[in-house]
Amino acid sequence: MPGSKDQSPKLLDQVRRVCRRRQYSDHTERAYVRWVTRCVRVHDTIHPRRLDEDDIRAFLNHLASDRNVAASTQNQALNALTERT
Repeated sequence: MPGSKDQSPKLLDQVRRVCRRRQYSDHTERAYVRWVTRCVRVHDTIHPRRLDEDDIRAFLNHLASDRNVAASTQNQALNALTERT
């Protein structure tokens, strides 16, 4: 039921809340939201709550082998995906 008090916050809202609580810059917050969004899109058949360590590893391998991103970029993506509330 929309507006229900027991409804958990949406994933990207949770990411934003953690970034703000940790006083990350606006730029970092936007980057983390983009990384989470990209990972979820790569695994479009799996609900975000069901993504596990192997799914994150597969996403990082995708970035390295298919997208040819730098190691520092992979590290930022990893940090975005492993932040805890």
